[in-house]
Order: sequence, then C-alpha cells, then structure tokens
Amino acid sequence: MPSTDHTRAWPDNVSSYCFEVPYGDETVLFERAEGIRLTDTAGRPYIDSLSGVFVTCFGYSCEPIVDAVTRQLRTLPFNPPLHGTNPAALALTEGLARLAPDGLNTVKLVNGGSEAVEASVRLARYTQRELGHPGRYKVISYYHGYHGATFGSLSLTGRPDVTRFGPGLPGAVHVWSPDMFAAVHGVDAEESGRLAAEAIERTIEAEGPDSVAALVIEPVIHLRGMAIAPDGYLARVREICDRYGVLLVFDEIVTGFGRTGRAFAAQTFGATPDLMCVGKGISGGYAPLAAVLFNDKVAAVLSDGSGTTSFAPSHTYAANPLAAAAGLASVTLFAEGDYLTRNAALADSFTGHLDRALGDRGTLRSVGLLYGAKLRALPHDPEGSAGAAVAAACLERGLILRGQDDWITLAPAFVTTEEETEEICGTLADALDKVYGGRM
Repeated sequence: MPSTDHTRAWPDNVSSYCFEVPYGDETVLFERAEGIRLTDTAGRPYIDSLSGVFVTCFGYSCEPIVDAVTRQLRTLPFNPPLHGTNPAALALTEGLARLAPDGLNTVKLVNGGSEAVEASVRLARYTQRELGHPGRYKVISYYHGYHGATFGSLSLTGRPDVTRFGPGLPGAVHVWSPDMFAAVHGVDAEESGRLAAEAIERTIEAEGPDSVAALVIEPVIHLRGMAIAPDGYLARVREICDRYGVLLVFDEIVTGFGRTGRAFAAQTFGATPDLMCVGKGISGGYAPLAAVLFNDKVAAVLSDGSGTTSFAPSHTYAANPLAAAAGLASVTLFAEGDYLTRNAALADSFTGHLDRALGDRGTLRSVGLLYGAKLRALPHDPEGSAGAAVAAACLERGLILRGQDDWITLAPAFVTTEEETEEICGTLADALDKVYGGRM
C-alpha cells in the first residue's frame, strides 16, 4: 500500500513535485486551518494576516461556502462545457453584475486571475478589430505591476525578472506608475498622478493611437508595496482612454470584493473601466475562480443578434459547477453580510495598531483592508531587502505576511477579531525590533 505519511521528506534522489518556491528543510507543510489560523504537519500554529494571498477573505472555515460546495459536489461536480452550463454559474454571473460598477453587465467566468487578464487582452483586441480598427493590438501596462503567471499576463507585468522566459507578447508597452514619479521627482500625490496620466497620453501618441488596443492597470499596485492611485488619477486616465479610443482594463484581482472599502476599487476611486478582471476573493479561496466583467460596447461585438453573448476559447474547468457554487456562496455572503460596514470598523482598528507597530521603521500605505509599508533601508543592506528580512522574522514567529524588496504587505481576512488584530500587530512589532535592532 502507498504510504499515507505526508510529513516525511522525499529521498534525496526523488523529486516528484515542482514547487512554487524552493523546497528544503524549512519548507512549511500546512495541514489544517480554521478561521485565520493554520497548523503545519509538525503541529506548529500560524496566524495569517495576508488572507492566504488576498484570497481567504472569510477565513479557512466558512460554513456557508463549505456547505454550498459540498451540496454541489454531491449533486453535479462537473458538466459537459461544450453542451451546456449549470445554474450556479448563471446565478454567480448575476450576483457579480449586481456588485459591479454600473455598466459592467456581462460576465465571463474563468479559472484564475492570469486567465482573466489574458481574456481581457483577447477581448480588447477582438473588440477593436470588430469596431473597424484591426491595427489596434498594443497593450499598455505599468512597469513593475503584476498581472499573472501565464505568458501573456507575464508580458504585461513589466518586471526584469520575467525576461528569463524570452521575448514577451508582441505589442506589450510599459509606462511608469504615479508612485514612481513621486519617488523620482519628490512631488506630492496629486502632481504624481498628473505626471503619470500625462505619460500615458504621451505614450499613446508616441506608439500611434491607431495601434493601441487597451490600457491594463491595477488601481492599487501590490508589487510596489501597495501603491495607491492618487485622487482623480483614474478618472483622468479614463478620459484619456476615451479620447484616443483605447479600452481601459482594471486588474482588480487583488482589490476586488471589499478590499478597498467598496465592492471594487473602480467604485472606491470613481472611475469605471471597459473591462474589469476579478478573482482571488471571488470564491473565498474555496475553489479556483476568476472572471472578466465588461460593458455593452465590448459585449455587442460578441452577440450573435439573438441576445446571446459568447466568447471562446475557454478552459475546460471554466464556470464548472464546484467553482461556481463556491463563488455564488462567497458573493452572496459578501452582498448580504454587511461586510462593507464590518470591514470599515476592522480597517479603523487594524490601521491604528499597524501604524504603532511600524513606528519609524517605514511609511504606511492603506486603503480599506489593503496595507503596504515602505520600509526604511537597513544600514548593512544598500540593495534594499528589508521586506524579505521582516517577512522571514515574522514567519519565525508564526505570522504570515508578504515582504520583498523594501516593502511588506498585509491583507487581513474580513473575520479577523480585535484580539487577533492586536496579536498580528504585536508580532510584527517584535519582528521589526529584531530586524532593526529595536525602535529609534
């Protein structure tokens, strides 16, 4: 019989699983979870202040979602996708459209954020072609944003480390985000937004407006330490896209489902895109799921004249019953559970505790329940890897957050209690004391 002991290491000459990160003696093997707490195979506890990775917004033991998936598993675990769909998928799309900004009425269900971004690019190029602009194929995105791990979404990511895979998607063009203008030129948020919007307009003109299909941007840029769009910036970008006939795409994989204080960042910042990619919290982490929402302009080119809208190709598991059931339960819980009010109260408490924990070791950035801190440089580390050092010190203490370069990020689950907030921030303060040698 095969061994059922999942805690043992593989023999030195066997490698059966290619990991997301390097595997070694210190690799954590998570075994079970409840609320915002996990336990590994050695019995060691962890507290999760990142919601997995912006996913488990209702925690790891949300009974309404567990029950919905269990019922669906016993009823219809899969349907033939070339021959029909399922009621949960239809109900989920209706729920998503009700949550979305006005005008984003059509929903395409997919499996993950990368696929959602890929689908939005295909939709943008196809829409431009059907509207009589076949030369519009270029897609503009930020340097140092992040849009996924598939080839096309990596091409939009604009980070040097993705070039190890060779040339990216033809037509990918990058511009700097507002926070970079603020850092380089020492200007305030309003001026950085003006400069960044002007750079987008100049880039469209330089590339040739008749060659640009879409602009894909994150309202809050996770991989720049939660760089938040300045007031008025996204509305200015919306106007520029309209003027040049460029479709505006918001990547809300991280920012959706209440993370920024409204259902979506588009509502928080007062600018509605033509297409919006959503994921992560859409299923609460109980199934792989994402979606693209888009307006009537895009939907019109997909209609067959009978009122039916369809867009292929899709992946085998897109809109499958299990994922759709998880998504429907999650979206229903969010819509009916008064989570915007609850999240606002949690954000007030968490922000205060986090600011005190951070002290003079960094500058806090926050919107809703998304937190980033730009950390002060370490004297012995001119390359700026304080983020990784703090994240490692936190993990040693059983606290999960993300740290890289000169930043850390946190995104507490919506069900985090006041006591857990104090525990998270107290542990972070202790980790910061270790890395920086105590407060100054």
